Amino acid sequence: MTAGFLEQLQKRYGNHQYPGDRQGGAAGATGQGEPSTRPGNFMFATGIECSYPTIDHGKTRRDELEECHHYQRWQKDLQLVKDLGLNVLRYGLPYHRIHLDAGRYDWSFADEVMQEMQRLEITPILDLMHFGVPDWLGNFQNPDLPIHFADYCAAVADRYPWVRYYTPVNEIYVTAKASAKNGVWNEQLKSDRAFVTAMKHIVAASILGTQSLAQRRPDLVVVQSESAEYIHEACSVQSQEVKLLNKLRFLSLDLLYAFPPDADVCMYLLDNGLTRAEYDWFMAGEPPGYQVMGNDYYGRNEKILLPDGTMCQGEDVFGWYQITREYYNRYRKPVMHTETNVLDAEKASCWLWKQWVNVLRMRQDGVPVLGFNWYSLIDQIDWDIELAEKKGTVNPCGLYDLERNPRPVAQAYRDLLKEFGQMTIVPHGEMFEVTSQPARLKIEV
Repeated sequence: MTAGFLEQLQKRYGNHQYPGDRQGGAAGATGQGEPSTRPGNFMFATGIECSYPTIDHGKTRRDELEECHHYQRWQKDLQLVKDLGLNVLRYGLPYHRIHLDAGRYDWSFADEVMQEMQRLEITPILDLMHFGVPDWLGNFQNPDLPIHFADYCAAVADRYPWVRYYTPVNEIYVTAKASAKNGVWNEQLKSDRAFVTAMKHIVAASILGTQSLAQRRPDLVVVQSESAEYIHEACSVQSQEVKLLNKLRFLSLDLLYAFPPDADVCMYLLDNGLTRAEYDWFMAGEPPGYQVMGNDYYGRNEKILLPDGTMCQGEDVFGWYQITREYYNRYRKPVMHTETNVLDAEKASCWLWKQWVNVLRMRQDGVPVLGFNWYSLIDQIDWDIELAEKKGTVNPCGLYDLERNPRPVAQAYRDLLKEFGQMTIVPHGEMFEVTSQPARLKIEV
């Protein structure tokens, strides 16, 4: 009887040591190992908390870079990023300190930090507006904001032409809501009209700023960071108010991506100050550059409205996967998990892995998730009360504490990177390395 093919292979090669592999082709890479600097590598990142809204009706500036000692320890912080094995950093330049007046800038701090990032080969996702504006611009009710912000974006791109990745405005919806609807920051107003005014000014600023960036960097990648929110109403009769709120969470991205809002949202906008001409301007088309829809998810983003009118936290009823899937189905943009943490250091490691499993499941279901970011590198101050008062409470949500000592979640992130750090942005992405070609409108087939 003729020997089987396995016996023939053994005779020829011995113990099956023949050319090739059985792990997917080429060198048989599994995706394990610290992230590489190859352009097709999945974007594992952290961020440095940089919020700077005002409270006390403009009298007090909450500058997290100052309160968390980054201005003094920025070199150490950047080195910690590399020590973790990361090459990507969401980083916010202090807009309120740099833009001194129309056409006047102070680059002294920014130049030092950006030069060190280049030396360390850190790829920044540069955040240009994070919950606040310079004192001379007042607040988000100022209609001059979009023009001045576009000038600032142009100045940044001219000064740092090597930067490709930007978040022009962080969490537009949260910025407008906290400043003009909930009365916590900046203008501290509490009206629908003020909310709509802030929303249209901030989105317009993001659009004009993106245009300024793309004129100088045609291959621009915009990683929009927006809060992934949802309210579950635990009532037998669903209220129109909550139905509208669950639609308004899309408003910033609807205006940014020229996605026509539902009729009730349009009526709400027109009733509260958005003109038809302004609406048509937003719907003309989305901004230039490659657009990535970043979704931020904290357990407190998801809430349950109880029959007595109180709210309780609803983390993981839907979770990042379900909520972000809604956003993806609406806009069909590549996705990044742009922010997450938990305010309890003992739960942080488990939370990290839960969020990562969400990312893996999303990718398995065919949604292009390009990156993941634990936010932030260092503990934060007073985010348990959304910076509403200057109490100085340390929120132990960082990979490192304020003394720059690692928390357990830092080791958990290292373990995650060791297991997944060299996976590609898209499966088989090594065949299609990211190029420096100018961005083009996407072809839909």
